[in-house]
Formats: sequence, C-alpha cells, structure tokens
Amino acid sequence: MPASRLLDVTRTLRRAGRMATGVDRVEQAYLAQFLSDDTPCFGLARTPLGYLLLDRAGLQGIQDRVDGRAGWGAPDLLSRFRRGRAMNVRRAEADFRRLAIARAAVWRLPRLVKKLPMPCQYYNVGHSNLSPRVLSTLHEHGIDINVMIHDVIPLEYPQYQRPGSVEPFREKLKNVQKWADRIIYNSADTKARAEAQMAAWGETPAGIVAHLGTVLPQPDASELPQGLPPAEPYFVTVGTIEPRKNHKFLLDIWDEMGPDAPLLLICGGRGWNNDAVFDRLDAMGPKSRVREVANLSDPALAALVQSASGSLFPSFTEGFGLPPLEAVMLKTPVLCNELDVLHEFLGDIPVYAGVSDHYQWIRIIENWADTAEIRKIPQGFQGPTWKNHFNIVLSPRA
Repeated sequence: MPASRLLDVTRTLRRAGRMATGVDRVEQAYLAQFLSDDTPCFGLARTPLGYLLLDRAGLQGIQDRVDGRAGWGAPDLLSRFRRGRAMNVRRAEADFRRLAIARAAVWRLPRLVKKLPMPCQYYNVGHSNLSPRVLSTLHEHGIDINVMIHDVIPLEYPQYQRPGSVEPFREKLKNVQKWADRIIYNSADTKARAEAQMAAWGETPAGIVAHLGTVLPQPDASELPQGLPPAEPYFVTVGTIEPRKNHKFLLDIWDEMGPDAPLLLICGGRGWNNDAVFDRLDAMGPKSRVREVANLSDPALAALVQSASGSLFPSFTEGFGLPPLEAVMLKTPVLCNELDVLHEFLGDIPVYAGVSDHYQWIRIIENWADTAEIRKIPQGFQGPTWKNHFNIVLSPRA
C-alpha cells in the first residue's frame, strides 16, 4: 500500500478570499492532485489557536470553497474572538475547524500526528508553517518531509523585501535544511541558488527539480473593463508592482520614448517598498502612455496579454517566471531580462535584452508596435505540465 500523504494547507487558510499568487496556485495544484487518486490523503493547518487535521472529505470541502463551488461559512465563536484578523480568514478558520477530524493546541501536535496512517509523506509547498515544532515533530514520528523551495530571493536581494521579512525567511530555510528529507525545486536555477545558501549551514538535503505546471485560463475579453483591450498597439507587464520586478526601468524608457510611445499597461497590484514608482504612477495624467490595470480575473488578464504587441519582463530576478511562460503559451512575443531561469524552460523563444541597455529595449518595442502581426512562438510549444511535475515528485524512490 502506498504511503499516505499529508499536505500542509496553512497557506490556503491564511490567504482565503484573496487573489491567488503563483505559490497559492501550487498549493492548490497539490491539493487537486492528492484528491484525484486513491492514496490516503490528509491536511494539516496552523491557526492562532493550534493545529487542525483534515481527512479527504475535509480537503474536498476546502477545495470546493477555493474553487468557488461552495462559499466560506460564517465565523464561529472562536473566530469572533480574533477580531484583528481579516473577515475572510476568520470565516475560513471556522470552516477549517468544522471540516477537521481533529484539533490540538500547539503543544499537543504529536497527538494529531499519531492519528496518521503510516508510512506517511508530508508535503509543504507553500513556504508556510515551516517551524521547528512542526518539522521536528513529524521527523520524530517517522514521517518523510518533502518541502518545495520556490526561490531564495529574500536572501539574495534583501533590499527588495518587506521590512522584517528577511530573517524569518532565513530561519525557515535553516529549518528546511535541518529537517527535510527531500527538497522539491521549481527549477535547476533555484536548486543551485538554494543549495549555495544552505551549504554554509551544513549538509544539504536531497533535492529534485520539477518544473511547475501551467494551467492556462481560457481568454475572455468580455470580462475586461470598458475600453480594454485598447484599439491601438499596446504592451503589457504582468506582476506585483514591487522593486525586483523593475517597473522603474519601464517607466524610464517610456519617458525616453515620449508622447509617441505605444501604450503600456501595468497589470498587477501595488506591492511594497516601492514609493518612488508609486509616486510616478500617481502623477500620470489621463493622456499618459502608461496605465495601471489591477484586479483582473484570470480570463480577462489572459485576453489582455493575448492581444498585446508584446509582454515585457525586466525583472532583476525570478524564482520561476510564470507570467512570461503564460505569455509564450498565449503566443504573445516576450521581451525579458537575461535570467538563467527563463533560459532554462523557455530557451530561445523570448527575446532577451539586458536592462542596462535602454536603446535595445526601445528599438525592439518600437519595432513590435509597428508590426501588425509578429507571432514567432513555435506552434508546438506547450510548456511544463502538472502531469510531468507529479510524475517526478510522486514517482517511487529507491
């Protein structure tokens, strides 16, 4: 009989009701995969009051809510005592408790772990709940620990992070290095970077590379706000407006191109530590050639990207680079910074240009804007799939 699976769904709980990020989608993909076969599966979630254990039926209930087939219920009595937390999270915590087969205070975690059928494999793919208490308890009870590392950007580029976030991330990675039996990496580039960080602390756990799958939403222009997509040539850049995404670079070259520049649509919410860029965006007038577009549905965003003259990615660094991959799958030309991780799974499909060369970026953008049809994406390109990902991650190990 195959080992049972324990999926950490703490991130799903904490981000209930919010627009899904790339990491959120990975946890959701693992949830869907574990529910799709007959292998016994369970879920572990951390709340402010302790831990919750869910069985297959409970996980199915969570998936139904995440996918919109069911709504989150009303806050329970315990949630009402946590008034400092967002209402969506309080409702989710109440439903997690209602769906749980067992719960325990923080110091009673071993009691929950003993309810799991052995052997058991623990999967944490959300960068959440990676505490010494959780990992050491699982290890002491003979459960194999599998952790996905999406990137180590907080340690490599601390200047781009939220205040106070770097040291907690470092501690999480140290916990993984100490307790994990195996690390799952989304790219060979991430593996090399993470192992270089962990080598300073001792032996690194075994690791595998499994590119993340991509489920492309069906483009639906009917979900776009009025006036989108524009009738004129336009470019898009997709992602949270944060320093490492390098929106400043795009604003600079659009200033250089002047009033005759094509339209640039910045598709993403505002992040953190980026006041200078926010000030420039706030100063844009109604006739500006740069516009912010936020809170689009996935089908609407796909439609906007699909009709663009090009998709631009001047990021300083990426852990995987899902937006350029999705743009390629939509047959939209991609212009991006020279990043090893993009070469790894996109090869020579994008056009690469260093962000120190304003002239080259401007020349390419103006050329693409003047070209009615420029679709150089190979017709057979499909991108990484979740099937291939799970064939690697869940294959029997020697």
